[in-house]
Amino acid sequence: MASLLRAYNTLLIRRPMIAQCGTAAVLFGAGDVLAQQAIEKKGKDHDWIRTARLSFYGGALFGPVITKWYQFLNKLQFATPTRGIIYKVWLDQAVLSPVIVAYFFGSMTLLEGKPLSDAGERLSTAYVPTLIRNWGVFVPAQAINFAVIPPHMRFVFVSVVSLFWNTYLSAVNAQQQSLEEQVGLKVE
Repeated sequence: MASLLRAYNTLLIRRPMIAQCGTAAVLFGAGDVLAQQAIEKKGKDHDWIRTARLSFYGGALFGPVITKWYQFLNKLQFATPTRGIIYKVWLDQAVLSPVIVAYFFGSMTLLEGKPLSDAGERLSTAYVPTLIRNWGVFVPAQAINFAVIPPHMRFVFVSVVSLFWNTYLSAVNAQQQSLEEQVGLKVE
């Protein structure tokens, strides 16, 4: 196990994009499995297409953005370490998070085969509550992340926290999708 962790650590340093996109794909998929099995109790009715969609989003859409974001944040210099933590958390949560929450719901809408115009309805009901919950989870997590985690491991730390967050996102997205389908059935 120790050699596997060393190899992963080396990959994070040498090939951060590949390592972090792979990590995001696995953790988004795992979050969806948890959502379907632990929260929604789907059992044998597990929707593997949905899990694949979430994994694809994590690895191909979310992972590259977040990898570049952390590279940008890690380059920033501040007068004191405390200022660095405060400003990085602020940038992450005030600038990136509002965009990434909208990006998630918009991407999921498109990956589900629906037109982008349908994303507006999903955003109108799920965006604000999701963003507020995001701040409740990630403001303290990112404060810890920027304070004590080495730069090349920050994505990994936040990814572990994100496993539970991804479970929540998957469940919320599925709930919104179900509501949209119910409304669509009533209109037709």
